[in-house]
Amino acid sequence: MSHETTATRLRVRGETVAEYVPEPDLDPRLSPRPYLHPVRTLGGVTVTDILPEDHPHHLGVSIGVQDVNGYNLWGGRTYVRDQGYTWLDDHGRTEPESWGRQADNGFGQRLRWLDRDGRTLVTEDRTVSAGAIAGRDDAWLLDFAYTLTAPADLDVTLGSPATNGRPDGAGYGGFFWRAALGQVDVLTANGDGEEQVNGSADPWLALVGQTADAAPYTLVFSGLGAGDHWFARAGQYPGVCVALAYRRTLTIPAGERISRRHRVAVADGALTRDQLDGLR
Repeated sequence: MSHETTATRLRVRGETVAEYVPEPDLDPRLSPRPYLHPVRTLGGVTVTDILPEDHPHHLGVSIGVQDVNGYNLWGGRTYVRDQGYTWLDDHGRTEPESWGRQADNGFGQRLRWLDRDGRTLVTEDRTVSAGAIAGRDDAWLLDFAYTLTAPADLDVTLGSPATNGRPDGAGYGGFFWRAALGQVDVLTANGDGEEQVNGSADPWLALVGQTADAAPYTLVFSGLGAGDHWFARAGQYPGVCVALAYRRTLTIPAGERISRRHRVAVADGALTRDQLDGLR
């Protein structure tokens, strides 16, 4: 288990809806990185999971990429072309450098993505906030934005198991939400179920879940960037990723940057497609 040295709490309408752990004490093979957990609905239902037995490197809500110039900043085994998943000594980590604004409803932070030997691969500027949704007392909105800047003298290429040869749509890597263990369904504007949703580029994706103790909830994701795709799992485990390298690698040229902004509505209850208006 992680040793949480400090935590920043996000509040909406006086309720703590998320806790952010900036420097977890984790096995290096998990690619330690800041994460949000637990994330809760306004009704108190926990909708994230951490260190699950099936994928112990899944850390609530976090940013992870399995291949950053050959280093694993996702955690766990690395997918190697023509070999499959293999334990390698290639794990990096993400560490905070400084804080920006800090308030009850959000914060800013600068982070460094480091390789195995502590060299900077990427500088990240992150802002996270939580807010109410007008006219809704059953839902709140998480706003998560980040900018990745490559070093002045280094091109940075982001890859995934798919770009390294895995054939079954495992193009994940980026903003990732490991949902609470339990039954879930996923849907978009044009598809229902994991088979139709995974790899799509629809403007929003909803995960409708029920926790292990039968508490229902709904998450509505938006904010795909140019070239991004949804990576979704509903059968093997419940999770959603805004995949930066779903079909092909993404290169950030030396000294340049990419930016993303994702919004997730966190609602009580298992909402139907017709009930998603106002959340997407």
